[in-house]
Amino acid sequence: MLEVINLHTYYGLSHILFDVSLEVKQGQVACLLGRNGAGKTTTLKRIMGLVTPKEGKIIFRGEDITGAQPYILARKGMGYVPDDRRIFADLSVRDNLEIAARKRNGKEEWTIERVYDLFPSLKAFSDRRGSLLSGGEQKMLAIGRALMTNPELLLLDEPTEGLAPLLVNNLRETIEKLKSAGLTVLLAEQNVKFTLRLSDYGYIIDDGRICYQGKVNELISSEEVRKMCGI
Repeated sequence: MLEVINLHTYYGLSHILFDVSLEVKQGQVACLLGRNGAGKTTTLKRIMGLVTPKEGKIIFRGEDITGAQPYILARKGMGYVPDDRRIFADLSVRDNLEIAARKRNGKEEWTIERVYDLFPSLKAFSDRRGSLLSGGEQKMLAIGRALMTNPELLLLDEPTEGLAPLLVNNLRETIEKLKSAGLTVLLAEQNVKFTLRLSDYGYIIDDGRICYQGKVNELISSEEVRKMCGI
């Protein structure tokens, strides 16, 4: 579904990503693991068209989308949940969801009621402004809003950051449900144990370079990877 080929990215004169390549197959949960500042967020922003292209290609469902604007990629079936959530603070939960609603191929698989089924606490706070939600509730709303675009590929950036352990467990169950529903996910995280439990395939990034990659069981069995990730 997604292929990233030899990606180089700069912020000004600073070279951030070096020859990054990865692939996400349809129906798969793939992860991009790394410490803070390793290049995870930049990789996702680059895929979503939020960072100016420099070198490399991005192929989505067989189409070269390198340099495409984010709104074009959203229309093509890409959903993005940033690490800082970026919900509309002055709008209600329902308004945040409704404003993102989009049918795909004439279908409307994700509706507000389906999002409420996935996150019952959002239904309870349907009329509450986004700014009055807790951090965990805002994270749920950000994911729900991305689902309302009816994506085929969901990019999740640091979804567990700042969440209490109980909410992290709830989030794991949510991602498992999304996978069971056929959604393809690329998950950027530094919470190694949480991420490896969910993923089919993993990439480890450090200093803007992919250091290791493989099936999850291969990564776990590698002594070098275990030492690097602290598992």
